[in-house]
Amino acid sequence: MATIIDFKTSGELAKKPSLDLLMKLVTQDLDKVNATILEHMQSPVHLIPQLAGHLIAAGGKRLRPLLTLGTAALCQYSGDRHIKLAACVEFIHTATLLHDDVVDASELRRGKLTANSVWGNQPSVLVGDFLFSRAFQLMVSDGSLHVLKLLSNASAVIAEGEVHQLLTTNDTTTSESDYLEVIQSKTAELFSAAARIGAVVADRPKIEEEALAAYGTNLGIAFQLVDDALDYSARQAELGKTIGDDFSEGKITLPVILAFRRGNEEEKNFWKRCLEELEQRPDDLDRAQSLIKQHCTLEDTMTRARHYAALARDSLDLFSDCEAKQALTSVIDFCIEREF
Repeated sequence: MATIIDFKTSGELAKKPSLDLLMKLVTQDLDKVNATILEHMQSPVHLIPQLAGHLIAAGGKRLRPLLTLGTAALCQYSGDRHIKLAACVEFIHTATLLHDDVVDASELRRGKLTANSVWGNQPSVLVGDFLFSRAFQLMVSDGSLHVLKLLSNASAVIAEGEVHQLLTTNDTTTSESDYLEVIQSKTAELFSAAARIGAVVADRPKIEEEALAAYGTNLGIAFQLVDDALDYSARQAELGKTIGDDFSEGKITLPVILAFRRGNEEEKNFWKRCLEELEQRPDDLDRAQSLIKQHCTLEDTMTRARHYAALARDSLDLFSDCEAKQALTSVIDFCIEREF
């Protein structure tokens, strides 16, 4: 049985950080985003809404579109362009999840069967392509070249990040800088674009647009660092997926990079066998978690996550105190302290 490593400390507050403040602030807009998502994933080809709906309804928190809605509120935007653009962000995210699950041969996501495990790889890839197309239709319908450039560039960077990650999978010599480059592309880029949109639609000064982009980038890096730490630590019910997915797939994440770097020759050989050769035995995950605990790599991963969280918090200092700023700050705390 896998070892459980708990991040909580004795000084942790009883009430955990959540997205409740942001959800309450933008609840009406979020309802409109959800309606837009449902409208635009329809197709006379019945498998498309069936498969897309399976993933969209799987329990995601809509974090990325929430960032678009929250930053629009922060920038005091009073129009409705952010609704379709938030839906666009969610379509891009959902398409990448469909493709990722195929590449990773994943069977579970948030504790539920992945689309590829239900319908197969080919339909999952093609429906992912459909959702990307819908995203670009929404971008074009907005009519802004600035928005089109922003989101199309983000889509390209995400794809590059996915390919880069594929090249580092099973490679125990992957450096921390290469790892950070991957997560900045595949995760933080969409966080950044989602947050930046609020300032773009509100026609705010460039300095505010860049501040929100930095907020999203650093939040996204922190989010992924925590996600990679949780894969070796959280209970299945809290995490929403089986423990050790990254380990079984041979993914090289920061907890492993640090453990490999600090290990002796015998430990390095263990990581090479498990992650490079994918020759894994029933008790290997226990051993991996033991080495990670021995070398304190989860704590160090979380320290780095808190550093990027602090940078995200600093980016909001440009804006006056208000309910929207408080809500976006609470998102940072949620991303660091979450257990799902």
